Amino acid sequence: MSTVADKLAKKSTRKTGGKQVRLRLVYVDFWSAVKLSFLGAVALAIVTMVSFFLIYLVLQATGLLAEADGIVASFTDGSIQLSQVVGLPQVMAFAAVVSILNLIVFTVLGAVIAGIYNVAVKVTGGLLVGFMSN
Repeated sequence: MSTVADKLAKKSTRKTGGKQVRLRLVYVDFWSAVKLSFLGAVALAIVTMVSFFLIYLVLQATGLLAEADGIVASFTDGSIQLSQVVGLPQVMAFAAVVSILNLIVFTVLGAVIAGIYNVAVKVTGGLLVGFMSN
């Protein structure tokens, strides 16, 4: 009668059919990291612009902006109209400013992380990655 331990022992003695490769990542190209982080930041900027536009449309369609305009007008005796301050051009301009700042920050952050990794590799030896083909 075969037990679970016997089955596991048979499995462990069986040779694997695939080839195993271990690679060590010892250098990240600085300009490639900058380009990749810039590309990711551009994608994030596009997502930011579209999401601001869609959120504005939803708030406008549900009437939430008109209700907020009435609340602000009741507090300020009508001297400040929220509909003039929070229009589509103002919202999209704010989204553009946020997107540009994110673009700059994420690109610089990618460059800094690549530089820090390249310095840390000298101490740690790099990242060991294993691949196996089936």
